[in-house]
Amino acid sequence: MTSQTTGCPYRLDPSGSNIQQEAAELRALGPAARVLLPGEIPAWSVTDTGLIRRLLASPDVSKDASRHWPAYINDEIPKDWPWRIWVDVRNALSAFGDEHSRLRRPLAGAFTARRVRALAPQIEQITNTLLDDVEAAGATKVVDIRAHLAWRLPLLVVNALLGVPETMHDAFRDAVGSLFSTDLTPQEAQATQERVYALIQALIQHKRENPGDDVTSSLVQAHAAGQLNEKELADSFVLLIGAGHETTVNLLDWAITNLLAHPEQLALATSGQVTWEQVVDEALRHQAPIASILMRFPTRDITDQETGLAFAAGDALIINYAAAGRDPQHHGESADAFDITRTTAREHLAFGHGAHYCLGAELARLEGRIALPALFARFPSIRLAVEPDQLRPLPSLVSNGHTHLPVRLTA
Repeated sequence: MTSQTTGCPYRLDPSGSNIQQEAAELRALGPAARVLLPGEIPAWSVTDTGLIRRLLASPDVSKDASRHWPAYINDEIPKDWPWRIWVDVRNALSAFGDEHSRLRRPLAGAFTARRVRALAPQIEQITNTLLDDVEAAGATKVVDIRAHLAWRLPLLVVNALLGVPETMHDAFRDAVGSLFSTDLTPQEAQATQERVYALIQALIQHKRENPGDDVTSSLVQAHAAGQLNEKELADSFVLLIGAGHETTVNLLDWAITNLLAHPEQLALATSGQVTWEQVVDEALRHQAPIASILMRFPTRDITDQETGLAFAAGDALIINYAAAGRDPQHHGESADAFDITRTTAREHLAFGHGAHYCLGAELARLEGRIALPALFARFPSIRLAVEPDQLRPLPSLVSNGHTHLPVRLTA
């Protein structure tokens, strides 16, 4: 790896104990900084908004480890590395060039504007049912609103999109929770992967026997037509779970947290002075739901003309969305503040940029625009049950959210 920064690589915290502090420290090291991933894997963490946009739009930057990461190709990455699933997968998330277009094509139909808009009544119904459960569970008690709403809503929506039968809902719920943890032991990571893939295979087999008007059935048909091989079919579901679930969970989690911690901001939204669409975008900017995403690799030696940084072919690049969302050069000196009136709110990179822009972006936004006003209309006196700094972060440097979000529904 080449570098124009000095000093030792920054060792990333796999527990994600303070993502924003880490992001600020990395920004202070320059537009991109050398880091060490868990397992002593060297990489760059890219934090500058402009540099991120240029790298993500570059035809010379790949996501295919099997073609463009020498350490992976030469079998230097341990088989039990907890993050291997994110480079081993063969789906649109990890593909490059024409291969990416081929693997993304069967998925794109699931997230067309028409199909997403058609889900709105179903999302409203699921939201209202979950809020009924919240009310029944805790009218006078402390309720974990992440577990009852933020986590369950996106899962039920993605289950509807995929056509997951109700008998499998609980199993998917339990398995998906650990997929983004980055502090697991190798044995725990392997067990999680095996559990997720077993469920995916069971879902595929169910849809082969009981096809329907859903995304799983469409992917099974694409496989039957020779458009996807068996591994690509299974791995496409790993991408869909990420695109349709994890981002939205943390979006709702942080939006609720920040609105309750800033009642003057919440008043602007509930009074209609600021749109819920604007609230969603500021929540995404201020706390990127996916803090850092793995991995990209230059296909040749490249030098960024604006920063002068040189990246060697095969260098591992991590895109640090959490750092970009607080970039003071782009969002001003108040970038650390949560402000739903911010004029640059929609210019965040929380859903990525370029060819790999998140397929589920509009679905996540729609769920936020429906769930947030419904929650605060139903429970106008809702408040945090603990101070914001007492909330525990997820044990992940990828997924940015809380383990629990305790609230009281009444004053």
